[in-house]
Amino acid sequence: MALRAYWKGFVKISLVSFPVSLYSATNSSARVSFHQVHKDTKRRIKLVPHDSELGPVDRADLVKGYEYEKGKYVIVEPAELDEIRMETNKTVEILKFVPADTVDGIYYDGFYYMAPDGAAAMEPFRVFCDAMARKNVVALARVIMSGRERIVLVQPRGAGMMLATLRYGHEVRSETAYFEDIKDTDAAPPMVELAEQLIDQHTGEFDPNEFSDRYGEAVLELVKSKLEGRPAELAQETESAGNIVNLMDALRQSVGESKGKKPAKSAAAPKRAAKRKAG
Repeated sequence: MALRAYWKGFVKISLVSFPVSLYSATNSSARVSFHQVHKDTKRRIKLVPHDSELGPVDRADLVKGYEYEKGKYVIVEPAELDEIRMETNKTVEILKFVPADTVDGIYYDGFYYMAPDGAAAMEPFRVFCDAMARKNVVALARVIMSGRERIVLVQPRGAGMMLATLRYGHEVRSETAYFEDIKDTDAAPPMVELAEQLIDQHTGEFDPNEFSDRYGEAVLELVKSKLEGRPAELAQETESAGNIVNLMDALRQSVGESKGKKPAKSAAAPKRAAKRKAG
């Protein structure tokens, strides 16, 4: 089955441009989620648009409104939005290149795979992909996606590229207010040394397949057991052992318990439930 592109357009770098396709790199449908159903009929309910004076309204009567004051809106028609023609409507416009390790992770938002769209795009796509990899840089660009202009990051990934949407500076809160009560003093060196030993003993490599959604799997087991009319076999989290209240003692004991143990290698995740839907 052919992959369905989320977005199609062009990458533009100075006078060079080539067509590309974007594909969602993540899968939120794999998450365990619930629907709202009526407690007696067990049928899914529908959320009906409601006006404070008219009551229920037809969705065909809904339009886009921008709130310019509290409770006051100006109506904007789709045709009026279409008249705002920007070059980034169908173009990933490269603005500049920056070192790959200089973009703070807090600005990352969504992720997409980028591939050349058609045979004619293969050569320029590969040229810039290889050049960026050799220079160890990423591209900052802008493009209109989902009705708004986004700042995006483009970087080589495998045989293709990855595009990540970024948050604007004003969308990220400053940490100052949240960290102002943290004392600007150095921790006790002996404790730091013990903490370093503990870190060394638990250092390994990142493998996303090593982890699983234990809560989601437990929910699926609960649902399956209810459908089958049997008690759920749910693993219970054990409470932390001991009542150590002294940090130095806790560090020493932790280092002692881990001594001689090698860091756990990345292992395959426990076998997931065969089906995401129970029954």
